[in-house]
Amino acid sequence: MDLVGRRVRLRPILVDDCTERYVNWLRDPEVNRYLETRWVEQTLESVKAFVLAVNSDPASHLMAITDANSGRHIGNIKIGPVRTHHEDADLSYFIGDRDYWGRGYATEAIQLSTRLGFDRLGLHRLQAGVYATNVASARALEKAGFVRDAVLLRQLRGPSGWEDHIWYRLLREEWQPS
Repeated sequence: MDLVGRRVRLRPILVDDCTERYVNWLRDPEVNRYLETRWVEQTLESVKAFVLAVNSDPASHLMAITDANSGRHIGNIKIGPVRTHHEDADLSYFIGDRDYWGRGYATEAIQLSTRLGFDRLGLHRLQAGVYATNVASARALEKAGFVRDAVLLRQLRGPSGWEDHIWYRLLREEWQPS
């Protein structure tokens, strides 16, 4: 189930991807400041357990974001849980390797995942929530065609206190495949 774009390749994540480098991403305050994983200490064992659990869940699709040229694992993206009755799912992602920040890799990974969600999984809707101050993530979603759908006021505890939770959506009929 590999998906290949211009600069990004998505592939199923493996336990072999669970390295100290990956754990260090989750421990890095700059990388994890908007990740829910920041609330619990991350270890190699906990990361492996997470990957095994998600990979055994048929309602979730966790993929490694890799540099298409080098094969370097730079982050993850997940579709799930898929709610089959409603034909929708959440989309979540992060670029852990800071050398790849601000260069369009997240946008391309979102676009490839969107193709997976609509073409292969037959979804009607994808949605992603971001912290209000996570401007880079909101920009990546917007560049990938997602539109702002809802704001839940002061729902999340962010780096500077309570923040709005902004939800983005993309419906199949709004999707413009690239």
